[in-house]
Amino acid sequence: MGKTRSAPTLNDVANHAGVSTATVSRCLNTPNQVVEKTRVRVMQAVEELGYTPNFAARVMAAKRSFTIGAIIPTMDNAIFARGLQAFQSELRRSGYTLLVSSSEYKPDIEKEQIRALVARGADGLLLIGHEREDEIYEYLKRHQVPALVAWSYLPDARQTSVGFNNRDAMFELAQNVIDTGHRRIAMISGVTAGNDRAQTRVQGVRDALQANGIDPCKMRVIETTYEIDSGANAFRELMSRDLRPTAIICGNDVLAVGALREARRTGVAVPDEVSVTGFDDIELAEIANPALTTVHVPHREMGRKAAQELIAMVNGTSKGVSTCIKTQVVHRQSLARPQTDA
Repeated sequence: MGKTRSAPTLNDVANHAGVSTATVSRCLNTPNQVVEKTRVRVMQAVEELGYTPNFAARVMAAKRSFTIGAIIPTMDNAIFARGLQAFQSELRRSGYTLLVSSSEYKPDIEKEQIRALVARGADGLLLIGHEREDEIYEYLKRHQVPALVAWSYLPDARQTSVGFNNRDAMFELAQNVIDTGHRRIAMISGVTAGNDRAQTRVQGVRDALQANGIDPCKMRVIETTYEIDSGANAFRELMSRDLRPTAIICGNDVLAVGALREARRTGVAVPDEVSVTGFDDIELAEIANPALTTVHVPHREMGRKAAQELIAMVNGTSKGVSTCIKTQVVHRQSLARPQTDA
């Protein structure tokens, strides 16, 4: 029998690439700190030798796992995809690995996942939205695990966040709808219970109505899950009323696409008979027929800045600085002046 071949070591990689072991470590742990030419040579040596870093030894030496956890409400649609991709790319540049789980919009599941990620040694957590029990933040503080909130920015929130002001963004969109001539406005919203993003988007529309002398109490709001079928069902219900809305503001693009689908199925012309708007500006918004007027959220910028701030919190170089990301209304074909008396 031949000799059993031992696993390649850090020294083997360094010798193969003609660099020091310290350079190899930097390439593996903080690749952004190494010039590209050297990094390429080291990673080629890693690939050729089949070297696998000793993760356990690294954790023990650094007293951290170099892992960041992210708990998102759903993986069923693309709402969080762009932001998370940018978040992960920025983490990788600093030598961190991302673990993602989904809470299914259920606070009890999110709480379980937070505890599980902490138990597995996550150095920091990305959470979506502000609404959760204070005891969760107290638990994270006791275990010295920094947490950062994304997809929502509330001016008075105590928790560090890198997100956008959902209320202001929806206020601006609703103001555009009103300026176009609409006064009979309805809304298809996500479920607001336990979801501050949905809550503040509804509030933004109501505030815009109030500011323009339209009674917000008369606006019909249907709350539903963020699914295309749900948007379609809500649209059908709104359009079955004797006095139809001339514009339907949707809580996100997925709901709006569902509304457009039901409009086509039932022969309701958009925007001639009713205008429809979305929120997020995911790919669906641009390829929808008609293309959606919506709120553009710079998800990649948000994800990148969230990663940078969370890493700084983990490293102890920041106590947590919140950032409000600017959104903007994107005008497309689904919003037009009403053809009937609004």
